[in-house]
Amino acid sequence: MAAARWLDLLVIVLYMAAMASVGLKFSRRQTSTETYFVARRSVPSWAMGLSLLATLISSVTFVAYPGSSYAKDWSLLVPGFMVLGVLILVGAVIIPFYRRVVGMSAYEYFQKRFGRPARVYASLAFALAHFSKMAFVFYLMALTINSITGWSIDSVILVVGAVMVFYTLIGGMQAVIWTDVIQAFITWVGVFICLGYLLFLPHGGPSAVFRVAAENGKFKLGSTNFDFTSPTVVVLILYGCFWYLQRYTADQTVVQRYLVARSDRGALRGVALGAALCVPVWAVFMLIGTCTWSFYRLTGERLPSYITKADQVFPHFIATHLPPGVAGLFMAALIGAAMTMLASDLNCLAVVGVEDFYRALRPRATDRQRLSMAKALVAVVGALSAATALLLAHTTGGALSMWFAVSAIVSGGLAGLFLLAFLSPRANQQGAYIGIAASLLCTVWAVLTSRKLIDLGWLNFRWDDLMIGAVGHVVLCVVGYTASLFFGKSQPVTGFGQDMTMWRWLEQRRGARREAAARPGLAV
Repeated sequence: MAAARWLDLLVIVLYMAAMASVGLKFSRRQTSTETYFVARRSVPSWAMGLSLLATLISSVTFVAYPGSSYAKDWSLLVPGFMVLGVLILVGAVIIPFYRRVVGMSAYEYFQKRFGRPARVYASLAFALAHFSKMAFVFYLMALTINSITGWSIDSVILVVGAVMVFYTLIGGMQAVIWTDVIQAFITWVGVFICLGYLLFLPHGGPSAVFRVAAENGKFKLGSTNFDFTSPTVVVLILYGCFWYLQRYTADQTVVQRYLVARSDRGALRGVALGAALCVPVWAVFMLIGTCTWSFYRLTGERLPSYITKADQVFPHFIATHLPPGVAGLFMAALIGAAMTMLASDLNCLAVVGVEDFYRALRPRATDRQRLSMAKALVAVVGALSAATALLLAHTTGGALSMWFAVSAIVSGGLAGLFLLAFLSPRANQQGAYIGIAASLLCTVWAVLTSRKLIDLGWLNFRWDDLMIGAVGHVVLCVVGYTASLFFGKSQPVTGFGQDMTMWRWLEQRRGARREAAARPGLAV
C-alpha cells in the first residue's frame, strides 16, 4: 500500500513545505514578544475568525465526529450549538473586557482579582490539560494516517512534529494565524471531496443515501429524557455550555485571538465568524459519518475483520475508495488540522511560560531575553509532546494512562473560577482558594468512583462522565462564593479587586461613554 501512495505523499510534502514557507516569511518580523505572541495586535478580523475556526477543528474532529455519527446519531453535535449562546456573552462583554485588563496572558486577570496563587493554578491547569491534549492529537493523527497508508506511526509523528515546531518557532503567532487560514480552506476542500464520493458512489446517489439514513434514525440528536446518567440532550447541553464558556473565557488559545485583532469590533467580528463556521463544519463531519454508514449499507460491501471500532471505518473508506492524490488532499487536511491546533497550543504555552512564570522569576529580564525564552519553550514543549505521542503509540495503560487521568482532574474548574471572579464583587481570595480545593476534590472523587477505581457504594458518582466537568465548575463557583461570605469584604489585589468584576466594568464603560458624549473629540 505504501508504494502505491507516492502521489498522496507528494501532496502532503507540498502542503507541509507551504506551511514551512509561511514560517520563513514571518521569521524576520519576530523581534519582540509583542509580535511573537499577539502579532502586534494587527490581524484582520476575517483571518482571526478563520484562525479560531482552525483552532477548534482538530484531527480528533476528523475521526471522532464521523465515528460517532456512524455508530449512533448526531447527538455529538448538540454541545456545538452552545457555542452560539456563549458568543452572545463573549461579544457583549468579555472581548472588550479582556482587551483592556490583560496584556498577553488570560491568567493575568485571575491574579488581579484573587492574587498570584490563583494565576499560578489557572496557568498550570491550562498547561497540563493542553500538553496532554497535544500528545493525544499527535498520536491520533499519526494512527489515522497509518490506517490509510500503512506508513510508520513513529515517522509520521516525527516529520509532522518537526515541521510544526519549525514554523511555530521561527514565525511566532503571525505564522500560526496565517497557516490556520490556509488550513481552513484546505479542510473545506478535502471534506467536500470525500462527501462527494460518499454521496455519488452508491447506487441511487444522494437520495438513496439520505433515505436509508433517515429510515434508521441516523439524524437524531439524542434522547430528550431528563436523565443525567446517560448522554441525553440535557447532559449534552450542559456539557456544551460549560465547555465553551471555559474556552471563551479562560482558555489562552481563544483569549489570545481576542488580543491579536486590531479593535474590539474586529475581534467581535472574528469570533462571530469562527463560531458561525464551526457548527456547519461539525455538521459536515457528522454527515460524513452518516453517509459512510449508508454507503456500506447500500453497497453491501463487507468491512475487513480488523475494523473493530466505528472510528476506523471512515479512514478505511478513504484508503479503499479515494484515488491516490485525492486521498492525499484529505490527509493533508487531517495533518494540517493537527498542526494548526498544536502550533496554537505551542505558542500559547510559551505565552503562559514567559508571562506567568518567567517574568515572575526574572522581573528584570529584557524583552529580548523573554523572546529567547519563548522560542526555547516552543522547541522544548514541541519535542516533549512528540516524545509523549511516541510513548503513547508504544504503551497500553500503566503510567501514561495515569498521567492523562491526573491531567483531566487538575484541569477543571476554570470556567467556575472565571464566573466567581467576574460576577461576584463579594468573592475574595480566601473563598476562591477554598472553591478551587473543593472543585479538585469533587473532580477526583467523580473520576475515581465513576471508573470504579474506588468503589464507595451509594456515594459513587452516578451521572454520565460528561457531567464531571460541569459539576466541577459549579462546585468551584458555589463553594467559592459561600466561603467568601465568612472572610469579610473583598480586598483589592494589586490595586484592582472589585474593579475587575462585570458590574464595575460596565459602570466604567457607561461613564466613559457619557464623558465621550460630553467631549466629542475624546476617543473611547
